[in-house]
Amino acid sequence: MAATNYKSIGLKILKYVGITLVVLLALMFIVPLAFSDKIRDQVKKTANERLNGELNYTDANVSFFTHFPSLTLSLTDFKLNGSAPFQNEKFIAADEVAFGINLSSLVFGKTIKIDEIFLSNSLINVKVNEKGEANYNVYKGEKETGAKEKESETGIKLEEIQINNSKLVYDDQSTDVHIDAFGFDYLGNGDLSQAIFELHSKIKIGKLNLIYAKEPYLMNKKVDGELITKINTNSLSFVFEENDLSINKLLVDFKGKFDFLKDGYNMDFVVKSYKSDLYELFTAFPPKYITWLKDAELNGKIDLLLTLKGEYIASKKIAPDLNLDFKVKDGFVNYKKSAFPVSNLNMDISTKVPSLNPELLIVDARNLSLNIEKNYLKTQLKMNGLSAPDVDLVLDSKIDLEKLNRALGVSNIELKGMLVSDLKAKGKFDKKQRLFPNANGTVDLKNGFVKTPYYPNPITDINVVSKINNQKGTYDGLSVVLDPAGFTFEGEPFWVKADLKNFDNLNYDIKAKGVLNISKIYKVFSQKGLDVDGYVKADLELTGNQSDAEKGNYAKLNNKGTLEVRNINVVTEYLPKSLLIKEGIFRFNQDKMSFNTFLASYGESDFKMNGYLQNVFNFISSKNGVLRGAFTLNSKYINVDEFMSSTAVATAPEASTNGTPNATPPPTAQQSGVILVPHNLDLQFYATAHKINYQGLTLQDGKGAVKMKNGKILMQNTGFNLIGCNVMMNAAYEGLTPQKALFEYQINAKEFDIKRAYKQVKMFREMASAAENAEGIVSLDYKIKGRLDQQMMPVYPSLIGGGVISVKNVKVKGMKMFGAVSSKTDHEEMKNPELSNVNIKTTVKNNIITIERFKFKFAGFRPRIEGTSSLDGKLNIKMRLGLPPFGIIGVPLTVTGTKDNPKVKVGKQGEEIEETKDIEE
Repeated sequence: MAATNYKSIGLKILKYVGITLVVLLALMFIVPLAFSDKIRDQVKKTANERLNGELNYTDANVSFFTHFPSLTLSLTDFKLNGSAPFQNEKFIAADEVAFGINLSSLVFGKTIKIDEIFLSNSLINVKVNEKGEANYNVYKGEKETGAKEKESETGIKLEEIQINNSKLVYDDQSTDVHIDAFGFDYLGNGDLSQAIFELHSKIKIGKLNLIYAKEPYLMNKKVDGELITKINTNSLSFVFEENDLSINKLLVDFKGKFDFLKDGYNMDFVVKSYKSDLYELFTAFPPKYITWLKDAELNGKIDLLLTLKGEYIASKKIAPDLNLDFKVKDGFVNYKKSAFPVSNLNMDISTKVPSLNPELLIVDARNLSLNIEKNYLKTQLKMNGLSAPDVDLVLDSKIDLEKLNRALGVSNIELKGMLVSDLKAKGKFDKKQRLFPNANGTVDLKNGFVKTPYYPNPITDINVVSKINNQKGTYDGLSVVLDPAGFTFEGEPFWVKADLKNFDNLNYDIKAKGVLNISKIYKVFSQKGLDVDGYVKADLELTGNQSDAEKGNYAKLNNKGTLEVRNINVVTEYLPKSLLIKEGIFRFNQDKMSFNTFLASYGESDFKMNGYLQNVFNFISSKNGVLRGAFTLNSKYINVDEFMSSTAVATAPEASTNGTPNATPPPTAQQSGVILVPHNLDLQFYATAHKINYQGLTLQDGKGAVKMKNGKILMQNTGFNLIGCNVMMNAAYEGLTPQKALFEYQINAKEFDIKRAYKQVKMFREMASAAENAEGIVSLDYKIKGRLDQQMMPVYPSLIGGGVISVKNVKVKGMKMFGAVSSKTDHEEMKNPELSNVNIKTTVKNNIITIERFKFKFAGFRPRIEGTSSLDGKLNIKMRLGLPPFGIIGVPLTVTGTKDNPKVKVGKQGEEIEETKDIEE
């Protein structure tokens, strides 16, 4: 009986359970159908009210089964564009985006509430431009919508976010950070409806890439982590409380805070990894190290602490402080089971970069040591600053480079030799202040060997014995002894012995002998496609003192020997192209370096020189040393334009009439600049050049003496042939900056063809534009000075000078001024006058050419002309037209307007031309 009752009760339970399940299943089908329109309308309304970005999708379905047991509205082919200024670019694109519907709000509430979001196979594309403007501000806040924050009226109250098999791209140009996350899975739980909430997250990334300043730091790394994050939506602040991450196999504890500011970020990050394995650390490195790791045995423990704290505001150049502490204990490295592994590897290094400014770099390497059998390397380094650092260095080594190379698996270079060092240095290194750390010790390399994959043969027999000593902490206390330093390459030995003392007044004793094939040596260390040619053969003995060389006490010097060079490229900051020394033999005698048949080329220009240079060693060893010399120079062709320096200067707007910019120039662009002459040259030479090109002007058979001193060039009694006319000139030139130079110029040209000059000489066209249709012979004796711009062209308001233009049988045709005079006076003869044996004196100042009174006779008329014109074509000419037969009766005329549109009237009253003064005078 009891058994029957139990059976009956069981059947009833199964019946009711079955009915309940059927009802639930029926409701799960019916509810979506009954409420689908309401759900779609409410979600569409919420999207229109709350989203800044453009939203598109192809279909919408309501179901319990898509993300069971949640009731979800699924939008397929979902696309949401970003906020301004990225409104035309995708922010989120997904195969499906599903919104979880709160059932109680669906049945009983006026407004449907969304408490879950699901993204599948999506692309989340986050962008921030250089100004800090982001594309993720697509959700309108309360103030933007005008809505009041009431529980019953809020459409989105998220409690869960789930992202599956997606791609996340973060590209922040304001911080130069780029992140790619492939195979991105994320699950976040928390009451996201609160202003301050706690988010519990699980994250998995198949491949993570982190790139900063275009340099990869993490590539193709797997990430698995559990995170607890506190988020304040009012201030947009994130607090990372408990975050355990694994990057490949490296376990990392990550904590910190991140606040969005109006124009940047405020951050306080702490990344720690304590007592991790050295092997696990390398698994988080870039791919090329992962390849190396497959064949390497690594042991040892590491401690890592990375902090990044402070504000980052790009517009104000404010950046956070970066600190890194790194320790390795009892490390062991052995690549491909080398017979000589690295053991006892210990590192204890702290690095600080305040405000992310490399100039403020602080390095404290308290210990870096290792052993290979009985060989060892021990070093300590403290460094504060970068350009002028404070240094505290201890270097102690006796290490076989071949064994070290094999143990570490450095595959692209083969090294051999015993490096033995015992060096201590402490103090400031500052070139400007002439400071050098106190130092004492030796650095020696015995039987060295270098071979790279870029060249088939090695550099062998590298032996360096060096001693460094400085007890004063200054350049004058520094002593360096090389006894010797040498190597053999391609069967050619080269060695140097040197004893150098007092680098402020260098006392030198140098012996050098051998051959340097610079071309092939460069290929040993360079990749293919890059090439530098050159050959040096030396046999030198140099002994002396820098001050004796400078003062001319040559009897105290003992410099002798030869230096032969071939195909040497000389690169200097003063010239935009390299100077190729094709061949030259230098002979040293005391302070003089003589050379014969020295052949060189620069671009299209060629040079052949003979002569000598003096004070060479003082010039080389001292920043204040002056190179003196005298020689002859011969050239078939010189292209002056190629010597113009190339410099990054601001792209200026159109200039005003006085040659100055009308507005602040925009960012820099690459432009040509003036020729800059080094101040430490005191050279004189006599030059001859068959052909010279300058700004489209061709000079023939140039000859003259040239002096270079104190950054200036002086040309004396220089002659050349221009447009068939023999020209003599004197000139002075000084380049002040890449954009400005000063010049003085005196020219005497006898009887040149004015028509040919107008066609072939640009400067003549600009300064004598009225000669466009003139014909005849003119002589010129003129002196002028002024300023040149970065195109090596004169700045007209700066020009000052004067001279005489001698006119011999010149026909003036089509000159609009004389045409206007002819029309005004009804004398057709004055339209195309002829001038003969007339001297026209003019002066130039403040952009004005002043024409002194001159007369000429033509067809019975006796015109008299004087007045002013500007270099930009304005006229104020006074003329008296003496009428036939003797010019006693004359008509006063004034010519105003411009050369292209002259205005002639009877009378003496003209219109004064306003001067334009040079503001840089």
